[in-house]
Amino acid sequence: MSRELTHNRARLLLLATALLFSTGGAVVKSCSFEPFQVSCLRSLIAAAAILIFIPESRRGWNWRTLLVSSAYASTLTLYVLANKFTTAANAIFLQSTAPLYVLLLSPFLLKESIRHKDILVLALLAGGMALFFVGEQDPLATAPDPSLGNLLGTCAGLSWAFTVMGLRWLAKSGERNSGASAAGLGSILAGIAVLPFAFPMAAGSPQDWLLITYLGVFQVGLAYFLFTRAMPRLSAMEASLLLMAEPALNPIFAWLVHDEVPGSLAITGGVVIFVALLLRARS
Repeated sequence: MSRELTHNRARLLLLATALLFSTGGAVVKSCSFEPFQVSCLRSLIAAAAILIFIPESRRGWNWRTLLVSSAYASTLTLYVLANKFTTAANAIFLQSTAPLYVLLLSPFLLKESIRHKDILVLALLAGGMALFFVGEQDPLATAPDPSLGNLLGTCAGLSWAFTVMGLRWLAKSGERNSGASAAGLGSILAGIAVLPFAFPMAAGSPQDWLLITYLGVFQVGLAYFLFTRAMPRLSAMEASLLLMAEPALNPIFAWLVHDEVPGSLAITGGVVIFVALLLRARS
């Protein structure tokens, strides 16, 4: 009985993780800091939160961790920049195409072969992603340069794929606490890398500082803490399905807060990508 309760609690923790992750788009857009300033401050605050919340994140730093952390740092930065230029839906769904690159590159980098059932997933992910680049999307107040944002979101998907493959590589190498170490070091690297572009730093309103603190402490730091606690108790398939709440809720929060509605082709592409992710999670 207690084991079942523990399992149910892990499910709730992972759902809470997805919920926190999904608020990122709306909150990033609500903050009046410039894109690089949001990225820098969010990452540095997140680094402090992760190092405090997760003691194991302070151990096991080496050259392997540095490589994976660099990919994670790129993802943190690209996600914020994409959200500042395109819609939250576009940013999160383009980042969610990471399995496309994982499936294509795993045979070469991890010696993991592609299964026949993965071919349909690959086709759906590629087709869904292509719809974001068909035609021109009108700029919005919250998405002033959709073309640039879509490109950055695509790059975020690629960098997240390298992060995922890197974490698998660390696990195969016998690295302990590799995920937590990569998150802590990666957040530091992300903050330092864009620091020169964040100046001159705007004073910011109290609301801006509350929002940026939320992003670092809760949307990244606490979310990752919950993630590390929930994952050992859940199967990969169940975790993947629960985490799909993030791309589902992210555009809803952006719509509720900013009245942001993606273009029809982007919505179609997002649905196709969501179906592909669902098929991949259940395979």
